[in-house]
Amino acid sequence: MNNIIEIKDLKKHFKEVKAVDGISFCVKEGQLFAFLGLNGAGKSTTINIICNLLEKDGGEVYIDGLSIDDNMQKIKPRLGVVFQENSLDVRLSVYDNLKYRAGIYGLRGKAFEERLKYLADRLQFSDILKRPFGKLSGGQQRRIDIARALMHSPKILILDEPTTGLDPNTRITVWEFLNELRKDMGLTILLTTHYMEEAGEADYVVIIDSGKIVASDTPNNLKNQYAYDFIKIYEYSPDLKERLADGEVEFKEESGYLIIEVKEIAKAKEILTAYAQYINDFEVIKGKMDNVFLNVTGKQLKEEIK
Repeated sequence: MNNIIEIKDLKKHFKEVKAVDGISFCVKEGQLFAFLGLNGAGKSTTINIICNLLEKDGGEVYIDGLSIDDNMQKIKPRLGVVFQENSLDVRLSVYDNLKYRAGIYGLRGKAFEERLKYLADRLQFSDILKRPFGKLSGGQQRRIDIARALMHSPKILILDEPTTGLDPNTRITVWEFLNELRKDMGLTILLTTHYMEEAGEADYVVIIDSGKIVASDTPNNLKNQYAYDFIKIYEYSPDLKERLADGEVEFKEESGYLIIEVKEIAKAKEILTAYAQYINDFEVIKGKMDNVFLNVTGKQLKEEIK
């Protein structure tokens, strides 16, 4: 696959703060690319530079082979962007908002109506087209904003916390549609998110902390490198804890069950085999992206959204 986004030694400073401190990464065409970090880590600054909303202080950015320095008029139609804050007019109806945005890209008349019907059907907002955007719920507004970003059929969709405020069923609907576009149209998605299950589904993940990239790889490789697996033992013989202690197997007791942390699945098999006669009910839980983020940065991502 070709690189559709290339970032080389990108820098952006705000006085003494190095918001983006010499980061480099590539996004391949058709990829779901997850960009993780706390607020202030440099994610939104990077996105704003890509979209030409913020001037970089150094480095290079290429979108679909074109430098942002002198090709933004060619680049803009290839980008669809969903920012953290909705960008539509709260006074206008959903229909008028989307018609106006489509017109910016020359999509009018029958072509607009067909595209609108397609998006409204897939994102399930046909019943609210006449309602003022400002009267919609947060989740409804999010769906409309995603439709707005997809209206002109961009090659790259940038999603900055796209599913914040969506209920679980709507989140599933949105991702089913986006994955369909990736499969059928080759859509590339650059995602920032607080939902670790979304990051876990990405093809590639970059973790940024204080303006620097601190880890990058596939979710599976990151979990293998930075996250431990867990054995949870729910029912066990009264003397299991003593046996584990004698065998120098470290464990924690929590809410009536035992937790044993293991670096690899082979170790879990070894422990379960050795103490099988003392264990009646258990499960092995693979390490998650939450554990990766904590172990790489020393910070809890979920603390930011309480």
